[in-house]
Amino acid sequence: MTLPTHLDDTSVRSRRDALRLLAMMGAGLALRPAHATATWPARPIRLVVPASAGSGPDLFARPLAEAIGKRLGQPFVIDNKPGATGIIGNDIVAKAAPDGQTLLFTYAATVVINQTLQPKMSYDGLRDLAPIAQVGAGGNFLVVTPDFPARNLKEFVAHVRARPDAYDYASWGIGSGGHLTMEALRMQTGIRMRHVPYKTVPQILNDMQGGIVKVGWVDTSSSLPLIRAGKLRALAISGTRRGSATPDVLTMTEQGYPFDTNSWYGLFAPAGTPDAIVQRLNAEVNRALASADMRERFVQMNMADPPIKTAAQFAQTVRDDVLAWGNVIRTNHITVD
Repeated sequence: MTLPTHLDDTSVRSRRDALRLLAMMGAGLALRPAHATATWPARPIRLVVPASAGSGPDLFARPLAEAIGKRLGQPFVIDNKPGATGIIGNDIVAKAAPDGQTLLFTYAATVVINQTLQPKMSYDGLRDLAPIAQVGAGGNFLVVTPDFPARNLKEFVAHVRARPDAYDYASWGIGSGGHLTMEALRMQTGIRMRHVPYKTVPQILNDMQGGIVKVGWVDTSSSLPLIRAGKLRALAISGTRRGSATPDVLTMTEQGYPFDTNSWYGLFAPAGTPDAIVQRLNAEVNRALASADMRERFVQMNMADPPIKTAAQFAQTVRDDVLAWGNVIRTNHITVD
């Protein structure tokens, strides 16, 4: 097709008007995210927690949500979705509209362990979830009932090694942090125990009180009242630091069984959420974490001072932990039965 080399005034004006209209349309499209951000949040925010009420993630999510909700002018509505090692709750948020109205408060294993161990998930944790802010860093407890004949990790290993397959141990699901930590310990020591996967930590605590199971991995917050009351004994904590409320419980590494991967809680949004919303949420989470009141709550819930990270820094932590936990899974040939 040959274009004319000159246009009359009417054609020029028509073309100018068309270009102006296209420019205005483009500007309008470009402004939509900013407009959406300016009016956000338009209603209460749904906060999905892939764990039961009273569990570690729930105990941290609620005070943080209350603090952030006051700053944003809209309340957070906690939606507990336990089960499938976090996959149920994570899937809901991964497929939600990326408008900042549905968020996820979860724990490390649901994102970084599932990424390797659950390749057939209906979502991709790295692709479909946007990291917003890290909340805490620590470990999990290896606990036993008071009548168990061990008071530290070395005594536990010696006792169990001498009695292969005599004991069961509980965790909050196949592929959970507790499950994989015990598998790593098993590979180091040669101990043999049967894994009993539970749906939630409160169920583990309840059954340990009833003597149904004598060994378990649990979070360091919801188990604290029972440990203080002498109804459970904590033998070790995973990760690189001791709990702030239980400084006498040594890490696995300190007791001669190296394990240096930390657990954490974190806030996520559906991928594609406007960056302005992600950055605002990151700022509000970090503001809350830096407050004296929240730091005191962390001490009470047995978590060390929370790291203050940007969204980009937390995203890097997630990627690094996917590699670290992936190596544990592959090295130990762990699969989902």
